Amino acid sequence: MAAGLGATAPTAAAAGHTVHPGESIQEAVDAAKPGDSIIVLPGTYRENVLITKRLTLRGSGKLTVIKPPATPPPARAAATPCSQADSGICVMGTPEQTVDRVSIRSLTVSGFKRNGIWASRTDRMTVEQVTSENNGTWGIAQERSTRGVFRSNTARDNAESGIFIANTVDREGGAIDTLGAVVRDNTLTGNRIGATIRRVRNLAVSGNSLTGNCGGIFVVGDEGEPGAGDMTVRGNRIVKNNKFCKGNSRLPDIQGVGIVLTGAEETVVRANTVRDNVGSSPLSGGILLFKSFVGAQNTDNVITGNDVTGNLPADLANKGTGTGNRFVGNRCRTSEPAGMC
Repeated sequence: MAAGLGATAPTAAAAGHTVHPGESIQEAVDAAKPGDSIIVLPGTYRENVLITKRLTLRGSGKLTVIKPPATPPPARAAATPCSQADSGICVMGTPEQTVDRVSIRSLTVSGFKRNGIWASRTDRMTVEQVTSENNGTWGIAQERSTRGVFRSNTARDNAESGIFIANTVDREGGAIDTLGAVVRDNTLTGNRIGATIRRVRNLAVSGNSLTGNCGGIFVVGDEGEPGAGDMTVRGNRIVKNNKFCKGNSRLPDIQGVGIVLTGAEETVVRANTVRDNVGSSPLSGGILLFKSFVGAQNTDNVITGNDVTGNLPADLANKGTGTGNRFVGNRCRTSEPAGMC
């Protein structure tokens, strides 16, 4: 897993490109060679950016802001879901070739119709110290990818998940092995769901702070093979996720949700602080094992050493008929069924 903690250092042939206010980030990306670095100076850049090669894109923190263009950009020769002004930054590989070792750092993406950052078919992509806010679907999202690192970002007030990691978004199917992806030390607030980890395996979600969302962390699987899970959810702070979100065709109303496992297997939920998540939806409460809406059960998960208090209707809940799930050594007051505290 440690191999995914950063992009490889540029080679001797790598070059730097600087983008000034009024200039185009996309033009710099198009001109860059694989391995180059692009530095975006403070300013507001009204465009969406498509990356299809290895490079580093680095801003100046909150002073570098990417917003939607005032008018839609012209169609690119190879149209992708991100070639129009629906997402801020898109990193797109192909079925034949992933795009590897892209690094996106220290900038803000805000106000896009769909996603702040969207990636598909990547390997070892790193997103860190990015703020993604007020986007119409996901803040930072990735599918069909391996060894991604999402670290020290802020995702707030996005219409769906702040961070979303999935096998695919356009079809059903078994979970993919992320080969050790990392979601760590992020601040996720004001979203529908803080972090959704859907139909993937072999990753760690640790040290994140989630508050003010409708729900905290969702680990989601289905009846496909292989099953979702084989991951660690550890050391997260999940407090007062009591915003109300109306249900849709996929989910009921969401409010007061800490951590939900639905259709997951062999996942360890350990040493998390889950407090004061209060609601009356079927998913409300502290840490909940819930049968998936397509009938998949939770199996062989371990819930241990968590501080789970002040959640309603219960601190811990084990629903469905899944087998092999263990609740051990948690600090809690109420459970469904009784006796798990």
